[in-house]
Amino acid sequence: MKNYIKPSEWNIVEEGFDPHLNKISESLFSIGNGRMGHRANFEEAYTGDTLQGNYVAGVYYPDKTRVGWWKNGYPDYFAKVLNAANWIGIDIKADGETLDLNTAKVSEFQRVLNMKEGYLQRSFSAELPSGKLLSVVAKRFCSIADDELAAIQYQVVAKNFSGVLSITSSIDGDVKNQDSNYDEKFWEEVNKGFEADTAFITLRTKKTNFEVCTATNTQVYLNNELVATKATPLEKEKYIASSLEVNVTEGDNVTIYKYAANVSSQNYDKAELQKAATAAVDRAVAAGFDELFEAQVAAWANKWEEGDILIEGDVAAQQAIRFNIFQLNQTYTGKDARLNIGPKGFTGEKYGGSTYWDTEAYCIPFYLATAPQEVAKNLLVYRHNQLQKAIENAEKLGFKDGAALYPMVTMNGEECHNEWEITFEEIHRNGAIAFAIYNYIRYTGDAGYLASHGLEVLIGIARFWKQRVNWSAEKNKYVILGVTGPNEYENNINNNWYTNKLAAWCLRYAQEAAEAVKQQDAAKYEAILSKVNFNTKEFEDWSSIADQMYYPYDEKQGVFLQQDGYMDKEQMLVVDLPASERPLNQKWSWDRILRSCFIKQADVLQGMYFFEDEFDIETLKRNFKFYESRTVHESSLSPCVHSILAARLSDEEKTYEFYLRTARLDLDDYNNDTEDGLHITSMAGTWMSIVEGFAGMKVRDNKLQFNPFLPSQWKSFSFNIGFRGTQLKIRISADELSIVNNSAESIAVSVFNETFDIAQGEKKISLKTLSL
Repeated sequence: MKNYIKPSEWNIVEEGFDPHLNKISESLFSIGNGRMGHRANFEEAYTGDTLQGNYVAGVYYPDKTRVGWWKNGYPDYFAKVLNAANWIGIDIKADGETLDLNTAKVSEFQRVLNMKEGYLQRSFSAELPSGKLLSVVAKRFCSIADDELAAIQYQVVAKNFSGVLSITSSIDGDVKNQDSNYDEKFWEEVNKGFEADTAFITLRTKKTNFEVCTATNTQVYLNNELVATKATPLEKEKYIASSLEVNVTEGDNVTIYKYAANVSSQNYDKAELQKAATAAVDRAVAAGFDELFEAQVAAWANKWEEGDILIEGDVAAQQAIRFNIFQLNQTYTGKDARLNIGPKGFTGEKYGGSTYWDTEAYCIPFYLATAPQEVAKNLLVYRHNQLQKAIENAEKLGFKDGAALYPMVTMNGEECHNEWEITFEEIHRNGAIAFAIYNYIRYTGDAGYLASHGLEVLIGIARFWKQRVNWSAEKNKYVILGVTGPNEYENNINNNWYTNKLAAWCLRYAQEAAEAVKQQDAAKYEAILSKVNFNTKEFEDWSSIADQMYYPYDEKQGVFLQQDGYMDKEQMLVVDLPASERPLNQKWSWDRILRSCFIKQADVLQGMYFFEDEFDIETLKRNFKFYESRTVHESSLSPCVHSILAARLSDEEKTYEFYLRTARLDLDDYNNDTEDGLHITSMAGTWMSIVEGFAGMKVRDNKLQFNPFLPSQWKSFSFNIGFRGTQLKIRISADELSIVNNSAESIAVSVFNETFDIAQGEKKISLKTLSL
């Protein structure tokens, strides 16, 4: 666990330069705008340890899969978000001597991620080996007001010398992914050149043939006067730059403005890419850095108005939640249903940058409450648009008749994960997608989504579950064999409780959804059934399976068993594990992990989170106590679920402990892996920990319900949500819940099971009276 980030409510602050922490900081200070993003690499040359990363949303490469032995059904490739052209390069030389923080003596170093206004700023003084002293202030952002654009302001002061300052502004497309199999480079050059003062380079991905044009325009000012000297062009394979020399006197200030655009063939005809990129840069140059920045500040103000959480009395908690919200909004804006949320977003390459079940299980609630309805809807439409691919994925594994198995990992709907215990066995992801449809409709009231998109998906998923179960004569029940549940420290197990529970629920919900569409629009219902070649006898089969599903249970402990045979394992508790042996995935052999009782993340408890209303408090308490004590939380997705369930149990200590762990997972580098990139999808779980945990928010009987409590470390907390056309601000203190309805329409809200009609304006509710 690291602890070098300074406390601040609106900023992520690093003071002092430690090269050993640089890759962690490159992740933490990443910026993006939903369309592109990059790690917090230095603009100037750096020969130290670094992970260069610039990414363009939706652009991927099918890297050759690597397995020791092949099985039918294995995907041919592992799709990866690509490290794209590095456009931020601004190399500085003083009388021929390169500014490089790996060789210079660095002082007064500070890196600040301003989350309120959406920019990264870095400042430092650097003494070069010759003794020349430079001070630098660099500020950059990816515009969310115009998501094709980004801009840099780079100021250099010659502190103790007069001489020649050489400036080289580059676009470097000769890049590769750190995780590239066989060290392959994925880009080929299409063209490059200059159009007036704007440099551009167009690259094409091998195999997938995406094209991305990156263009930049660089302006240099000496003491606020534009330098008129013509820059010298520099070109080599997949690289283009311009170089300029400026004569400086001691104390002179050189300011460099670099405007950039990334455009891809996803949004433009390939023949129009160069024109679109240079036109975008022209927009940026015409506006200027200050105007672009003002638009950025205004756009982020709107984001925070929709989704900020304010915590009074706990700076560490406040900083953490805003960091998580900030990164989520940088990663996904919901403008394009072809895009989704990679586990690392624009901050690294691990996990391929592809879509996982994390989106449906963890991210949907955040976007439902903090963004326009279309944002969350587009995440569901993304899966609907890939339904045929899901059917093809199932066919590859031997399923038929329209059964759909959504991929564990994907870019375009095809399964591209090459570990058998994930590809073939972690089939619970199908259920998470169905649950997300239910969750969306429950929250928004948009029942029409079933007819327009949802029912087809639910039928495909239900058909899969029907074929995936088998009848056990011994148990006289339906069973599901050979699976991996959310706890990936167990593989190839039988009757994972969570998977069985979710499968039965999916079968019932698909039937309920069909009936709902039939009642809404009989003609549409018949059209859907005809389209998918549906025989209504399938409903009978689904009901029979759901009613006779087997669920492992331990009578002695009074808990749902994670899977058959779980109690055959030696039962140990996490508190008895020596600290030197954790994390297990870095210290133990895989064989030892699989034979242990230890749990990577919420599994049974994940199901109890989804279906909380089905379990009384005593049942939840027994299962929570049993499984939490065996969970090592070596998945970023684990602490948030435990925090929410601990809140249901009024366990303030554990609720707060797990909240802080999920919220500061990356800021404090809990799992020693932040240098690979941030855990974007688990950040949505941080939001859930506060809103669904501490505030106890849920939707029941078509209305919001709150069962709040205040951690002793906080004076109060408040958050904004949108719900069915209303905009609400909720504030919770020790004694009172305040609801401000900023909409003209009144709304019914339940607090500790008592219903209040909230008209426009503020309603204050005494929690002491209600809790009694």
